[in-house]
Amino acid sequence: MTNSLLQAQNISLAIDGKQILQNINLQIDAKRIVTLIGPNGAGKTTLVKIVLGLLAPSAGKVNLRNNLRIGYMPQRLHVDNSMPISVQKFLHLAVRAKPELIEKVLDEVKAAHLLHSQIHSLSGGELQRVLLARSLIQDPELLVLDEPVQGVDINGQAELYALIASIRDSHQCGILIVSHDLHLVMSATDEVICLNQHVCCHGHPEQVSNDPAYLELFGKKQAASLAVYAHHHNHSHSLDGEVVNGEALNGDHSGHDHG
Repeated sequence: MTNSLLQAQNISLAIDGKQILQNINLQIDAKRIVTLIGPNGAGKTTLVKIVLGLLAPSAGKVNLRNNLRIGYMPQRLHVDNSMPISVQKFLHLAVRAKPELIEKVLDEVKAAHLLHSQIHSLSGGELQRVLLARSLIQDPELLVLDEPVQGVDINGQAELYALIASIRDSHQCGILIVSHDLHLVMSATDEVICLNQHVCCHGHPEQVSNDPAYLELFGKKQAASLAVYAHHHNHSHSLDGEVVNGEALNGDHSGHDHG
């Protein structure tokens, strides 16, 4: 397909005789958001490393569009508090970006005011937005986000997923998101792949949430609580998820309509 950015075919990985991944197929197209979900130890981050060329599979192959620009947001960033570094310097060191480009990507993720802040002083939500900005500096055609809402509260998660969807629209890029559950990500993704060393099920979020394999993997009670729902806002949140305008619905400031 001419619209395909990435195709992973029959990917398997065994380390010291232990099967980590088995016969995984994955395709990412332009302008589509695909989410990998699964429990801890399912092999999600390992598959991402293979996709990025950081790890070689035992079997199978990954085909990328020629000269594909990839932006990557890692799962964690360890910051040494004894070494002060501003957001501006951090982004410049990452890719030698010009000041005007750094300001542009920070503005895009609604974090322009953090330009001169110290990295080690950022909250969880602020740090994730800075990492997202870093992944956008080279105007990627494919964006790979490993647990992008880690360390962010529930309301901040909703804002970040809405931001990710808007980035897909503005950059016309494909996006691969790694998550450990469906939760809010379901309302902001086109396709879900449920992974547990192998592909348990895949498809539209609502289809996956009702799949017996998904229900068995996560348990019916948890799966029901993570069912697809429409996400409506009559307000917005700060980077930490605090309501900054409008009022929460019925005292629930997530403003969710659960289905």
